[in-house]
Amino acid sequence: MPFNKLKSQVSQIISNNKKSTNERLLEICQLLELNINHYNWVGFYFKNGNKNELKLGPYVGAPTDHTIIPFGKGICGQVAVSNENFVVPDVSAQDNYIACSITVKAEIVIPIFVNGENIGQIDIDSNTPDPFTKDDEEFLEFVCKEVASIL
Repeated sequence: MPFNKLKSQVSQIISNNKKSTNERLLEICQLLELNINHYNWVGFYFKNGNKNELKLGPYVGAPTDHTIIPFGKGICGQVAVSNENFVVPDVSAQDNYIACSITVKAEIVIPIFVNGENIGQIDIDSNTPDPFTKDDEEFLEFVCKEVASIL
């Protein structure tokens, strides 16, 4: 499904005030995982209070033991510190990668900013080597901006 069509669906989900924030975030995860073939695990991590760690939020995909990630550890932890997108075409080439599943070949993590502060991120794992393009990155930046509007 083209990203433009998904953008309107993401906006519709975000604008549905009848559902809780977590319900809307889960619905976004489901939409992306279902409609983008190379998105095999889709989830949100958020800053855990005043701690320098991330806590797993809504997600779809294989269960993970990584419900808490210290800042600086793994791809997600690095994004929490750098405040920048991180696209990993080959996770096996990353020294600081936290393996969630042996099937994961690539990962993309995009931070979510509220009032200029990095408060979380969307994390996508793919079982396809090097699948993420600039279009994925721009689309996920859009998703993060939409999500920020309800946080």
